[in-house]
Amino acid sequence: MRIAIAQIDPTVGDLSGNRARVEAAVQRAREAGAELCVLPELCLTGYPPMDLLERAGFVRDQLRELEALEASARGIDVALGAVLPVPAQDGKRLANSAVLLRDGARVAVQAKTLLPTYDVFDENRYFVAATERRPVGKLGLTVCEDAWSAEIGYGRDPVGELAGAGAELVLNLSASPWHVGKPAERRRLFGALAARHGVPIVFANQVGGNDELIFDGGSFVVDASGRITAQLPLFEEAFEIVEVPSLDPGRLPDDVPELDRTAQLEAGLVLGIRDYFRKQGLPPGAVIGLSGGIDSAVTAHLAVLALGREQVLGIAMPGPFSSEHSVDDALALGENLGIEVRKVDIGDVYAAYRRVFASLFGEQEDYGLAQQNIQSRIRGATLMAASNRENRLVLATGNKSELSVGYCTLYGDTVGGLAVLGDVYKRDVYALARHANKNGERVPENTIDKPPSAELAPDQLDTDDLPPYEVLDAVLEQAIEGGLGASGIQPPAGTTAEEATAIVRRLDRNEYKRRQSPLVLRVSEKAFGSGRRLPIVHRYSSG
Repeated sequence: MRIAIAQIDPTVGDLSGNRARVEAAVQRAREAGAELCVLPELCLTGYPPMDLLERAGFVRDQLRELEALEASARGIDVALGAVLPVPAQDGKRLANSAVLLRDGARVAVQAKTLLPTYDVFDENRYFVAATERRPVGKLGLTVCEDAWSAEIGYGRDPVGELAGAGAELVLNLSASPWHVGKPAERRRLFGALAARHGVPIVFANQVGGNDELIFDGGSFVVDASGRITAQLPLFEEAFEIVEVPSLDPGRLPDDVPELDRTAQLEAGLVLGIRDYFRKQGLPPGAVIGLSGGIDSAVTAHLAVLALGREQVLGIAMPGPFSSEHSVDDALALGENLGIEVRKVDIGDVYAAYRRVFASLFGEQEDYGLAQQNIQSRIRGATLMAASNRENRLVLATGNKSELSVGYCTLYGDTVGGLAVLGDVYKRDVYALARHANKNGERVPENTIDKPPSAELAPDQLDTDDLPPYEVLDAVLEQAIEGGLGASGIQPPAGTTAEEATAIVRRLDRNEYKRRQSPLVLRVSEKAFGSGRRLPIVHRYSSG
């Protein structure tokens, strides 16, 4: 069978725009002589639609777009994802469905069986699960999680049931969010699934950024022996005609070329930034506070790749404890990236706050943390002034290591509309900086080489308050991605069990800060945001 895979980037709620994208793909497939065009899960609504599903008219309007599509499905079959009404069950009346269109009509519907309700998923909140799975002739229809039965440990296997009932080809319509390493993970899973049931599978995945989630595409075809016979690119819309079964002997899933970890991080974050601006219809301008440090430098580099250098403004804001090289490094970064950098000295504003503190607290030589944090808050207010005046979005620069332990100032360096590096550990920030320089210096070498410092007090270094980042990151990864409590942490070299426990306690204690921070682009299996739900107020401190 000659099949077109259309890996599109829908926008949540842009029902007519998404339908137009589907129509364009179907027309292209028809002109290429395809018999079937396969598109992603919920490609008319965009994924995830969340509580838009509860708004009066949302599903009705989506059904109107589906009906308009039916008329265009002539001379070619079309498989796409849509929300359909179903008889009420447990207060829910909708199904996440794969729909097959043929000859201007809807000829088959298969609701999703396995409804993920973990991490960032909450499908059981909205949808009724399928109770039956039947092939359409020799074709089996599945939706995303239906192929993850063995991986997650569900009690049923929709792909196996369809193959057992006579399906000779299974389509999997997907909106599978990305994290680093996910493309290879999917290929291994689908390869094993296809080989176990002796049936080829076409995996068509959504691409694009929707809020915190980044979808990587990477659609593919796996044959009945578990080999990859076609692969679409990562992080971009794509269209490909494939033959199933293929004469190509294919490759084992582990033999398919893959972007390395850092290249995936860069590409995913760039897509997340670009779609965050584009899909909201925001003016394309971004503003970033440039400290001369590694985090703001990498954030600026990514913003330039996503938006273009003309749309990125850097503001260097030296204060009383800023080193001369920090300003020099910020200016060098601007020159390397080709962006505008403005220098604004915050010394006078800081001095005015010192006078306010004297009135409020009495004359003192050092006002401690209040004195340190007010510098960050002056900078945050300056960035927001540029945002308001010039219609730019502030990109926050804090990384996951800092956000984890609260090494950030509320209403200071946490201001912004998007936390670009909020799910990127410090070690990976350095890796991104070195990757940025692979074809010539973009991030100044001095920025990479110098010890990190917030520069809010004389001769301050991050290590005054934090363990070395290689130690901190190793503990945090066990606690966050690994889900371990203090008693389960294996202390890395260079630290003790007591120090590891202190890091975990600090992680828990700073949940309140993270709740007030900007949206974090998700790049790991467990990011701060909708996929990690912990109480702010709790006293559990064991394992």
